Amino acid sequence: MGSVAGRFVVLLDANVLYPFRKRDLLLRFYDAGLFQARWTERILDEWTGNLLKARPDCEASVHAQQKKMREVFPEALVSGFEHLEAGLSLPDPNDKHVLAAAIQCGAQHIVTDNMQDFPQPKLNPFGIEATEADAFLARIFDLYTAEAMTVLRNLRSHYSNPPYSPSGLVRDLTAKGMPKLAARVSPTNFLYFL
Repeated sequence: MGSVAGRFVVLLDANVLYPFRKRDLLLRFYDAGLFQARWTERILDEWTGNLLKARPDCEASVHAQQKKMREVFPEALVSGFEHLEAGLSLPDPNDKHVLAAAIQCGAQHIVTDNMQDFPQPKLNPFGIEATEADAFLARIFDLYTAEAMTVLRNLRSHYSNPPYSPSGLVRDLTAKGMPKLAARVSPTNFLYFL
């Protein structure tokens, strides 16, 4: 993990771990030290369970990815938050564990693509902000542009089937639900990709 990881803590909701490209970018930015990611066993189980319902043929790969996340990022696992759940109120009671874990680990953000499940008035007393993954990644890009471009350049070189040109990566980010991040990358920052 990179050297600027002490900047701030975010809790990643299961729905932002589900899509491969979002998960890959979030984990790569985390690994580069651009923020500290946190999650719980329940979040990991929810992400993998939902993915396996949609793609039962990928069971070995999904379990391998979850195992790798545990091995590479052992500090990301939050525990001991369960006692906080009873005192919390959210539109979906099944999301109380996410807020409880965010409180427990001192997260400043919950990165989720289900914003309606985390209304800001419910989070304000805890100093937590809910942020969609694309907006969060764009904010990280704005804060640490050179480091983020290095991550994106490495990501682009890692994908070889199919390989991505700089403009191809921008199109892929847009297609995969990250148009705000794609807009930051295109076109003025293409020099970083050379």
